[in-house]
Amino acid sequence: MDIKDVEKLASLARIELPEDEKEQILKDMGSILEYVKQIEEVEVGDVAPDHTLHNAWREDAPDDRKFSRDSIIAQFPDSKDNFLKVKKILSND
Repeated sequence: MDIKDVEKLASLARIELPEDEKEQILKDMGSILEYVKQIEEVEVGDVAPDHTLHNAWREDAPDDRKFSRDSIIAQFPDSKDNFLKVKKILSND
């Protein structure tokens, strides 16, 4: 990897980098690539995967006590005709 690669990445990311930052990124990328090389050298051929697949999601069941329309309207500070009243946030100025 060289400075041209860093400039290409910066161009793709649409960011401008001063020369000192390009040099620092080049140094950091070199360190990252060296670490990846170390990981690639690890022998994992005889290791069997040890995991179990299962659904971590709960069944989708509504809790009527918390989220019913009537309970939400009852908890809201101001409502009218089953609509929640809020402060005006846009103006015609």
